[in-house]
Amino acid sequence: MTQTPLQILRQHPFATEFRPEHLERLAEIAKAVHFDAGQVIFHEGEAFSVFYLLNDGMVALELEMPEHLMRVQTLFPGDEFNWSAFIPHAGKHFQARALSPVSALAFEGEELLASFKKDPEFGLAFMLRLMGVVSERLRATRVQLLDMYSPVAKRAGT
Repeated sequence: MTQTPLQILRQHPFATEFRPEHLERLAEIAKAVHFDAGQVIFHEGEAFSVFYLLNDGMVALELEMPEHLMRVQTLFPGDEFNWSAFIPHAGKHFQARALSPVSALAFEGEELLASFKKDPEFGLAFMLRLMGVVSERLRATRVQLLDMYSPVAKRAGT
């Protein structure tokens, strides 16, 4: 049996602290999406305004380098991605690629922003939660860079 967007939202860590009416509002604009293993969801630099809540599968956030991809973070069920969907005319900071079959809830950034204007309390709750996501991404990137460039890692031959 397939879960409804509202059922998924009630279980998703990103949304667990939202009030019931805010969950219902999110469910109304949610679209279930699926990606095949290996499929690129979006490329770094693209103007793509969809925010995702990952329900099943794994997604790699990667930096596209001239001759290879550098994985910055691996996302798992319960994570979210593409927080930059809320920044008008901003390109993506990473590439997102499905590492396995993925199912997620997708939210158009413009629809969410319009909903926030109608209910600023909902918008504030959402954006405060989203700031936690941004903070975690920055921390993960910092850890990755420290690992790559630390003297200890270089001595170990990595």
